[in-house]
Amino acid sequence: MTDVLPSHCSPEVGSLHCRPAQGPDELAAHHAIRRAVFVDEQGLFDPDDLDAYDVSGATVHVLGLVDTLAAGTVRLYPLDAGGLWKGDRLAVLRQHRHAGIGGPLVRLAVATAGALGGSWMLAQVQAPNVPFFLDLGWACQGAAAEHLGVLHQQMSIPLR
Repeated sequence: MTDVLPSHCSPEVGSLHCRPAQGPDELAAHHAIRRAVFVDEQGLFDPDDLDAYDVSGATVHVLGLVDTLAAGTVRLYPLDAGGLWKGDRLAVLRQHRHAGIGGPLVRLAVATAGALGGSWMLAQVQAPNVPFFLDLGWACQGAAAEHLGVLHQQMSIPLR
């Protein structure tokens, strides 16, 4: 899948690097980060946050590294054949939240979905993270609403 990605889709800023998970060990690290954030820290899922999108061949699981340490994740997948994509499960381990890996993860998800033919991307963003997404060019869609017991805002961004 990385063959179709433009070269600028692998942002490196100092010791930060984001890329689609490569192989079973990196996919396991991706899932472990999600479990640490969404299950252990936030209590949103029990016993894990895995779903049908995790086994879909169309899903891209992205891993963010700080130096050589797995620090963050995001996943993305097409919602329809018309170019609508969804980005979700953006997670950064607590000890890496000030390293600046979140922006590169989101930018890579957006660039990847666009490179794979997407025209729009949607995300359900936890309310405290809305300003971060606005700074990255995303727009709010409708009113915030509770999702998984937490206030979320539907957001979108054009991919072309």
